[in-house]
Amino acid sequence: MAALGLEILGVTLAVFGWIVGIVSCALPMWKVTAFIGVNIVTAQTIWEGIWMNCVVQSTGQMQCKIYDSMLALSSDLQAARALCVIAIVMGVLGFLLSIVGAKCTKLSCNP
Repeated sequence: MAALGLEILGVTLAVFGWIVGIVSCALPMWKVTAFIGVNIVTAQTIWEGIWMNCVVQSTGQMQCKIYDSMLALSSDLQAARALCVIAIVMGVLGFLLSIVGAKCTKLSCNP
């Protein structure tokens, strides 16, 4: 029974890691830059992600803009996008293979 519990724990952790991967790919906070002017009123923070840019003013107002064209992105952002999508797809394939593998695993020690 301990082996079954470990298999369930492994699949649960894999699903949790896959969800965290999706969330981290979707967040716009990959690169954060802060500009503080002469006074604190003109301060703003810029969040650059792989899917969008966001500007947060010191008043708390946030404006986000999705990138219009794939061609306008730098090569590092294009690579990050591709690697995130590949990681999510590979996570799904790994999850499916673990389910198939769990069905084929014999849990009893008797021959």
